[in-house]
Amino acid sequence: MKQLMAEFIGTFWLVLGGCGSAVLAAMFPVAGIGFLGVALAFGLTVVTMAYALGHVSGAHFNPAVSLGLWVGGRFSGAQLVPYIVAQVLGGLAGAAILYLIASGKAGFDVSAGFASNGFGVRSPGGYSLQAVLVAEVILTMGFVMVIMGATDKRSPAAAAPLAIGLCLTLIHLISIPVDNTSVNPARSTGVAIFAGGIALQQLWVFWLAPFVGGALGGAIYRVLFSPPEELSKPR
Repeated sequence: MKQLMAEFIGTFWLVLGGCGSAVLAAMFPVAGIGFLGVALAFGLTVVTMAYALGHVSGAHFNPAVSLGLWVGGRFSGAQLVPYIVAQVLGGLAGAAILYLIASGKAGFDVSAGFASNGFGVRSPGGYSLQAVLVAEVILTMGFVMVIMGATDKRSPAAAAPLAIGLCLTLIHLISIPVDNTSVNPARSTGVAIFAGGIALQQLWVFWLAPFVGGALGGAIYRVLFSPPEELSKPR
């Protein structure tokens, strides 16, 4: 239960901090934080909670990461579904708190986006479904490979949260204009449920593509870069 609570709280923090920066601060009347600020906010949520709770649960905070680590031989299959449930619930809780804050301003319209992900008319830059699928698969694949490398027993453990957070920052700098950046089904689900409409209709993309990318990242690292003793361990 401590592990599941850590995943709940970490994902809650990620959605509140990352999506909150996009909803509340990105375009603040005159001098908002912009794409760079939002990207840094997402990275900082991971860095801070990885240092705070990584020793408890491994600091996945993302169903695609949990799946990728399972495929990569770093995570037990028996824990996969409970972790995903805790992460999704944490994302929903983060989105709920963000909604309570954001709706305190006159004229707030949750259906305008609420930091939800999308393609076509819901893409900030008008990118197609194909572009979004490619971006989400490749970026999630890279994210999981960085996580596996940074947490490899041959790597300096103290630097892992910083490397992972910076990687997430980089991912957002690349893909916020494409689809508001998901690489995390729990993050996408939380805000989509409040935004409703087309955000919910397009949500399947932000489960499918990160899961494919996460599995690819885990498999590639396991086959090409894991030490021999890790390859022989059952998943």
